[in-house]
Amino acid sequence: MSTWSDDPNAIPPWNERPKCHCGFRTWLQVWTDPLPQGKKGCRFFKCPDIDDDFKACTFMQWIDTRPLGRVSLKEEQERRVRQQQIRLKGKEDELKRRRAELGQREAALKIQEEQFQAREAQFKREAEEQKNRYKEPAQSSTSDGRNKKGKFLRSTQ
Repeated sequence: MSTWSDDPNAIPPWNERPKCHCGFRTWLQVWTDPLPQGKKGCRFFKCPDIDDDFKACTFMQWIDTRPLGRVSLKEEQERRVRQQQIRLKGKEDELKRRRAELGQREAALKIQEEQFQAREAQFKREAEEQKNRYKEPAQSSTSDGRNKKGKFLRSTQ
């Protein structure tokens, strides 16, 4: 059984591809520009640039030192299918990562909501207690011998 490195035209499996500076698995691409000379047709790894923060990642790593030989139409189609599968896998991985991140954010929001509701209930209790404190002295103003106007009552003993 041969590995991808034994066959110069093979595409490495997804888990053996390098990661770019963004932390994503790289995409395999073929150089199509005539410059630099001798690189047209060479394969290279490139950042998939799927990060949403709009930073340009410049990661690039050559696989081939010279262009590949001619490949049959069937081989080219198979290569493209594998490339599409790899891209799809990358998108699935990114979706899974974002779903996990969303779950963490939702959990954090739920905790914050619960904390907010607890604080709100505490404030209501404190407001009710304070309201009751101001009512109590007015209702029991004669307990210290004063009437409602603050004058002492005469004792009839």
